[in-house]
Amino acid sequence: CTGLGGCRSGRKDMALRCAAGLAAGRPPLRPRLPRPAREGTVRWSSAAKASAVKMNEKASREKILTLESMNPQVKAVEYAVRGPIVLKAGEIEKELRKGIKKPFTEVIKANIGDAHAMGQRPITFLRQVVALCTYPNLLDSPSFPEDAKKRARRILQGCGGNSLGAYTASQGINCIREDVASYITRRDGGVPADPDNIYLTTGASDGIATILKILVSGGGKSRTGVMIPIPQYPLYSAAISELDAIQVNYYLDEENCWALDVNELRRSLNEAKAYCNPKVLCIINPGNPTGQVQNRKCIEDVIHFAWEEKLFLLADEVYQDNVYSEGCQFHSFKKILYEMGPEYYNNVELASFHSTSKGYMGECGYRGGYMEVINLHPEIKGQLVKLLSVRLCPPVSGQAAMDIVVNPPIPGEESYSQFIKEKESVLNNLAKKAKLTEDMFNKVPGIHCNPLQGAMYAFPRIFIPSKAIEEAKAHKMAPDMFYCMKLLEETGICVVPGSGFGQREGSYHFRMTILPPVEKLKMLLEKVKDFHIKFLEKYA
Repeated sequence: CTGLGGCRSGRKDMALRCAAGLAAGRPPLRPRLPRPAREGTVRWSSAAKASAVKMNEKASREKILTLESMNPQVKAVEYAVRGPIVLKAGEIEKELRKGIKKPFTEVIKANIGDAHAMGQRPITFLRQVVALCTYPNLLDSPSFPEDAKKRARRILQGCGGNSLGAYTASQGINCIREDVASYITRRDGGVPADPDNIYLTTGASDGIATILKILVSGGGKSRTGVMIPIPQYPLYSAAISELDAIQVNYYLDEENCWALDVNELRRSLNEAKAYCNPKVLCIINPGNPTGQVQNRKCIEDVIHFAWEEKLFLLADEVYQDNVYSEGCQFHSFKKILYEMGPEYYNNVELASFHSTSKGYMGECGYRGGYMEVINLHPEIKGQLVKLLSVRLCPPVSGQAAMDIVVNPPIPGEESYSQFIKEKESVLNNLAKKAKLTEDMFNKVPGIHCNPLQGAMYAFPRIFIPSKAIEEAKAHKMAPDMFYCMKLLEETGICVVPGSGFGQREGSYHFRMTILPPVEKLKMLLEKVKDFHIKFLEKYA
């Protein structure tokens, strides 16, 4: 209706009634529309039905991306630390929250070295500096010490717009790289370090994967072979699979406290030359999952071997602060390489890695790390920077956290006493828990644990009876996966089977972190002992 008696309905009867109504002062009539179908029901014509069937046929066509069509290298990747056992632990946690009864009240995730998740307190000074960088208005607060403010201002001056929210150079903030170089020089007793050889990374993992990516080439028998320790941290096997490189295993000597033997390196290398081109040697020191700390002589032998065989060295040194056993000391590969003389120091290509995630800091979530790469060909250096620039830059808050690891308070500064007290408390506590774990495991029949010289894990060897091995096969599981799954289901303790790290055939292990608080760790170890004894009785 136009409101003036001009009807748009097209119906005479409505127009007459509407006009009369308007004359009487009533609102205009509206034409009655068809009543819509009830919600959830649709009225279809036969033509519409036929069209819908055709559309449905198209909608159910095969997916473009399937297990058969996906990148086979990605499908080959396995990462045991967050594998099937952890997924099962997550399912059990959900069941506990729903009130489903279990023989335990909580799942203890001893599968991963996540210090803060296990109750470790953050280092105050590190958090203060990152907080100041994140919210610079706090720089005016009297609640923060001046040495923390000084570091925060320096970091912010290196950021675009004085903000942690700005992109940085792909290699990382320059002043932080300078601090890393100074730290390396102090750590190694005066061995020079060049900030231009420092690359800040998203944790150590990012640096390791990046270096491997630039090293892998060739096809067939000339495809790059990467030598890794067995047992190993699964990052290495995962990265090698993703890059379609060739994994070359060398075995650590369990009977000799997981020592690295150069004769074993030579055996592994010579055998690998028949099917690939071995050109990378990876070392984890202190060891993960095995916890051994390499002595100076061993490192010298490894460097000489790499020099002799023209191998690129990767030194994973993220646990360099975690050394507990008397008589053990951390030696960096960079320091030993320098002290072996110019013939080695000027020629052996070496990438070393460190992180905020381990040590006494345990700041896993910040994803801070660095790598130092020396003796790199100048043209390759440009290629490395190009590759890093694709991911723009590492997390800037992680770069700030890394700066505090390498540039902590020094004697005479306001925060030094609290910082050193917190640092020593964490490391002393870890040393106590390392000894406790070793001692308690070695009292259990059918379990043997080497000394935990460093890092933050135990990797005990477990005896699994043949009857249990047969049952594991029936479930299409590795025997130690079967064992660990039973342990989880009966006690709520989540550990990682040794098969996820690699082990000699016929031997079985699991990896367990020593990070839980002392009393909780004792309870955990008692539960493992009781479970293992029952397991042996059941399958004897």
